[in-house]
Amino acid sequence: MQFPPLQSAAFIRRYKRFMADVERPNGEIITVHCANTGAMTGCAEKGDTVWYSDSKSATRKYPCSWELTQLANGNLVCINTHRSNQLVHEALQNKGIKELADYSEIYPEVKYGEENSRIDFLLKSEGLPDCYVEVKSITLVKNNIGMFPDAVTSRGQKHIRELLAAKKQGHRAVVLFAGLHDGFDCFKIAEYIDPEYDRLLKNAMQQGVEAYAYAGKFEKIQGIPTALSLTHKVPFIE
Repeated sequence: MQFPPLQSAAFIRRYKRFMADVERPNGEIITVHCANTGAMTGCAEKGDTVWYSDSKSATRKYPCSWELTQLANGNLVCINTHRSNQLVHEALQNKGIKELADYSEIYPEVKYGEENSRIDFLLKSEGLPDCYVEVKSITLVKNNIGMFPDAVTSRGQKHIRELLAAKKQGHRAVVLFAGLHDGFDCFKIAEYIDPEYDRLLKNAMQQGVEAYAYAGKFEKIQGIPTALSLTHKVPFIE
């Protein structure tokens, strides 16, 4: 997945959920749009490097968008959660998710379920059961362990219930945890943050819902991030 051209700035503060102030190298302070409604734990520390894109739109109040954070230890995190589905869609098209590589048709954002949900991807292929794929972003990392969620997620809990219902109807149901952070080599559910999500997922997995976590790798040109791809499955630990 290619990023638009990115520029760097120093993070100052995030506020009103969707806005952040950053300082450009020339000392100018600008406000950028933040397309992440989550807690962004560990991804927004004062002084971190922000990589942002500039739409150059004359109609947007805040034409610049916060895309990535570069942490003090050098790790990169894609905080623009709108990119996660784009990242996974590309991986599905390129057969990069081996567990799902047999599917030939990809349908994004399909309505389903009894709780008025939209599945991120519905996969179809002749001779195979339909496969419902829910994408979750890994941006929280501690001690080289990727985690989800970074805050209590009632929406995520609903998605697990919907996936389990789809599985009981004879379909495949998959939660795909996508690495938007390049600093982890295994994955676990952050049960200390959302014990109910942990309980629901474990129960669903016992009944056939599948869960996979994939690592992410950033590409750079002259130190500037240019692309992100999913590379390989990492161990799912308790």
